[in-house]
Amino acid sequence: MHFEWASTYGHVLLQGLLVTIELLLLSGFFGFLLALLVGFGRLSKQPVIAWLSLSFTNLIRGTPLLVQIYVLYYGVGSLFVGFPAVRDSFLWPYLREGFWYVVVALTLSVGGYVGEVIKGGLRGVPKGELEAARALGMSRLLMIRRIWLPRAIQILLPSLAGESVGLLKSTALASTVAVMDVLGAANLVRAQTFRTYEPLLVIAITYLVLALLIERVFRRLELRIPVRGAL
Repeated sequence: MHFEWASTYGHVLLQGLLVTIELLLLSGFFGFLLALLVGFGRLSKQPVIAWLSLSFTNLIRGTPLLVQIYVLYYGVGSLFVGFPAVRDSFLWPYLREGFWYVVVALTLSVGGYVGEVIKGGLRGVPKGELEAARALGMSRLLMIRRIWLPRAIQILLPSLAGESVGLLKSTALASTVAVMDVLGAANLVRAQTFRTYEPLLVIAITYLVLALLIERVFRRLELRIPVRGAL
């Protein structure tokens, strides 16, 4: 194996790595917020809200992520081109970039998958803790913020770690719509140097290191959060 190309294309891989991390952080943050809405919506006693949440999760979980990216980028994106008002607006520099369509697709994916996980975590919180919170006079919002949601997240930390690693691997699909993430950068190196395996080996190691870092962060969170019994 030869890695003499690394000195020439190292900055390309580094820029691709930064794009991958941006995709991971943006879609992870906004996706988690969406997942909270979906999770609580799945437990809602309002039939319409519960049905909408269920329909969303079924749609996201029942269709391939790559298809969702294509629908947003080639479908919705092509619609925007036909509206001069959109092309002339301040949003056009963002709407013409594949990066933001991938962020939206990944955000929706996280919302659908993690929303179901959060629903399970919310159901897993002991009812005695919630009843004790009500007995202390806590409002529903205060109980959610101080008791229900923190306890559910504590229960779900191992699952959230796995979902985060899965999200990291899903960012590799960004290269299919001309986003120069770390895999896209590796493909560029392969095309220009005719080195087939070495760039892919570097990328595989990069993803492995990032996955291990994610798992370590969640592991430290598990160790730092004290285990609660009751209030």
